[in-house]
Amino acid sequence: MYRVAYLEPGHISTDSKPKCSDQLSIRPIFIISSIIKDSVFSNLLLSHLIWEKEDEQIVADIMRRRFFPAVLTHKAWEGFHFAGHEIKITEATDSYGAVVWPSALVLCYFLETNSKQYNLVDKNVIEIGAGTGLVSIVASLLGACVTATDLPELLGNLQHNVLQNTKLKCKHQPCAKELSWGVDLEKNFPRSSCHFDYIMAADVVYHHPFLDELLLTFDHLCQNDTVILWAMKFRLEKENQFVDRFQTLFDLEIIFDFPSLNITLYKAMRKGRMQSDTPNGLSEEEIPKDGSFSCL
Repeated sequence: MYRVAYLEPGHISTDSKPKCSDQLSIRPIFIISSIIKDSVFSNLLLSHLIWEKEDEQIVADIMRRRFFPAVLTHKAWEGFHFAGHEIKITEATDSYGAVVWPSALVLCYFLETNSKQYNLVDKNVIEIGAGTGLVSIVASLLGACVTATDLPELLGNLQHNVLQNTKLKCKHQPCAKELSWGVDLEKNFPRSSCHFDYIMAADVVYHHPFLDELLLTFDHLCQNDTVILWAMKFRLEKENQFVDRFQTLFDLEIIFDFPSLNITLYKAMRKGRMQSDTPNGLSEEEIPKDGSFSCL
C-alpha cells in the first residue's frame, strides 16, 4: 500500500483520509505521487525488458557461432566460429564429457569479446573438466599457454580436438593432461612449480558425486593472484549449495548472466584478493538470480 502525503495549511499530514475541504489542495500531490510511483515501476519494467532483449540477442549471437556438417560423416562433429577461426570438435554420445554444452559456448564468447580486459596472451591457463576442449582451444587461439585437463577416458578425444584445431595456429601449443579431481593434486600439479593465471571451467557442477573433490581441486590450483572464470548452468538445488560452499574459500562475482539459458558466468579469486569489474561493480550477493539483473 502506498501512503500519500496530504498538504494542509501550515503543515504536511500523512493521514490516510483527508478532510473534504482539503480535496482541492490534495489532488495535485496525489497525482504527482501516482506519477512517481508509476514512473519507478515503468523504469523497472523497462530495465527488465531491455535486459531480456539483450539476453536474447547475445544468446542468439552465441548460438550462431555453431555450425554442423553439411554431409553426414562416420564421426559426429560440430563446428564453431571463435577467435577468427573455424573450430571442428569431434564428439561422442557415450559420455557427458565428450559433448559441447552451452556453458562452454558462453565462456568462449566471453573470452573472445572481452579479450582486451582479459588479455590471455602469454598467460598460463588450466581448464578443468575440459571435455571436448573447446574452451581450451579458444584460449589457445587467443594467445594463452593452456593445459586442458580431464579424466583419463576422455583424454584421447580431448588431445585429438586440441591438436587438430591449434597446430601451427597458436603462439603456445596447448597440452592435454589427466586430472581426476582431488586425486594426486600435489604430485601432478605441485603448487611450488604450477602457477596458473587463470583457471577455467564450464559446466563442471551438475548431478555427480565429486563436488567435494571439485572444490578441493579449485582450492589446490588457485593461488593468490589466480583468476577463476567459471560458467555454470543452474539445474538443481545442489548447484546453489555448491556455490555457497565455494564462497567460503573464494570471493565470487557475476560477470555474465543469461536467464534464458539458466547460465551464469562467474569470476572468482581467493578471499580478499578481488577488485570488482562487473558492469555495476556488484557482488554475488547484490545481483539477483531471477533474471532481473540489468546493465544500467
